[in-house]
Amino acid sequence: MATQRFSSLLASSFLPSFRTSAISKFLRFQSKGRYFEYSKNGIRSFSSAVVHEEPITPPVEVKYKQLLINGQFVDAASGKMFPTYDPRTGDVITMVAEADTEDVNRAVSAARKAFDEGPWPKMSAYERSCIMLRFADLLEKHSDELAELETYDNGKPYEQAANEEIPMLLRLFRYYAGWADKIHGLTAPADSLHHVQILHEPIGVAGQIIPWNFSLLMFAWKVGPALACGNTVVLKPAEQTPLSALYVSKLFHEVGLPPGVLNVIPGFGSAGAALASHMDVDKLAFTGSTETGQAVLSAAAKSNLKPVTLELGGKSPFIICEDADIDKAVELAHSAVFFNQGQCCCAGSRTFVHERVYDEFVEKAKARALKRVVGDPFKKGIEQGPQIDTEQYEKILKYIKSGIESGATLESGGDKLGSKGFYVQPTVFSNVQDNMLIAKDEIFGPVQSLLKFKDLEEVIRRANSTHYGLAAGVFTRNIDVANTITRALRVGTVWVNCFNIFDAAIPFGGYRMSGHGREKGVYSLNNYLQVKAVVTSLKNPAWM
Repeated sequence: MATQRFSSLLASSFLPSFRTSAISKFLRFQSKGRYFEYSKNGIRSFSSAVVHEEPITPPVEVKYKQLLINGQFVDAASGKMFPTYDPRTGDVITMVAEADTEDVNRAVSAARKAFDEGPWPKMSAYERSCIMLRFADLLEKHSDELAELETYDNGKPYEQAANEEIPMLLRLFRYYAGWADKIHGLTAPADSLHHVQILHEPIGVAGQIIPWNFSLLMFAWKVGPALACGNTVVLKPAEQTPLSALYVSKLFHEVGLPPGVLNVIPGFGSAGAALASHMDVDKLAFTGSTETGQAVLSAAAKSNLKPVTLELGGKSPFIICEDADIDKAVELAHSAVFFNQGQCCCAGSRTFVHERVYDEFVEKAKARALKRVVGDPFKKGIEQGPQIDTEQYEKILKYIKSGIESGATLESGGDKLGSKGFYVQPTVFSNVQDNMLIAKDEIFGPVQSLLKFKDLEEVIRRANSTHYGLAAGVFTRNIDVANTITRALRVGTVWVNCFNIFDAAIPFGGYRMSGHGREKGVYSLNNYLQVKAVVTSLKNPAWM
């Protein structure tokens, strides 16, 4: 009774600013930069830096808004433009040229001419390597601007963009620059009097479609290996985040990239469809949702049977074994799902916890989520910015509502945050069952689902009971347990006592409906090479 009286008194002292959530039916009020939440279980609070604060004015200038075709910035053939938005407010940042089929044709024609007649595939691999290294050096000089632009257009924390993603961008291009002059063929012995050469040749014009969640990194994952192999590229960035791809592509041309080698055409799905079905595109690479990936694959097959690399969705399990250091496991599992506002295809959004440590884990996972600092991503110390746009924002809130209605226990969060922009509270559900939508569907948001398991056989079976197969995490001190789980999981990447490690040399891709083909590492080069056998007759060879 004393606790109830104290809670009631505390809530009443904030009456001017309280409200009741339409989703979670909790009474919420705000004071001194923190939200407080009152329910039958008492009062809890979580950090917020968005409430009643004016967004910081980004220091970066938006310079490039047109299509980049054949080395020049040009308007769309139709003259159309579309807005790109600031996720912190929903306000328009700028208008960008909108590519359609005619623009795709222009870009592909430029790329085809650059491949068939231009210097890029004909120059020495060492020369290509030098241009890519100069590009990486120029990117480094513009690191601050790139991080600011990425935060402005995407909403991710500036500190994440500047300290994690931009250094990775530089590393990726230097990595692929290093590969450019190390791609070579083979010779093979023949049973008869013949000399056999096996050549690795550039595939031609590569069409590439990248997503909005990591626009600069996806630019590097796609463009880096394609250009290292001597191909030319037509790139369609996501309509939500076109600005950074245009900026870095302009820098690429400043260091000597020939016209037509890299063309960038912002636009909507119709431009992507035109690229996927284009008869003069030799190779297609797509990163995005599984549903769109299926459409891309179908369009490629129905046109000229161009090969397709797909990196698609996921619903990654993160398995916490009974011997785990719980404090470390909680922090790692938290990062696995909430990183980048949960907008990560490999997010560890199904957190399986052994029954012996489940209750302790739930309490600590809840406490960590309540401490997560959400706010203007340009502000120092912010862990979580806004979601990308209103569509994703509303989708996440619907999944949260579904979790509540299906009987999962809402431990923290559960609602939007602030009155402006696309902010969502860090949300944790316990008592989640495998048949709930929050345990099956890719939410792509800051929602952690905690599931309980009894033994290894059970958790392996449940972890594999999904259409996806992109990634997984395992937290244990037992190497035998780790080996058993990693070999049993049907996924492309398993992180053991770590998560979200994306070194340039580590291949990344999925099983099943998470796609096919691999990004990064030596395996990514195979996506952009043709294999040709050249057999020459020999007369009286000295040896065979």
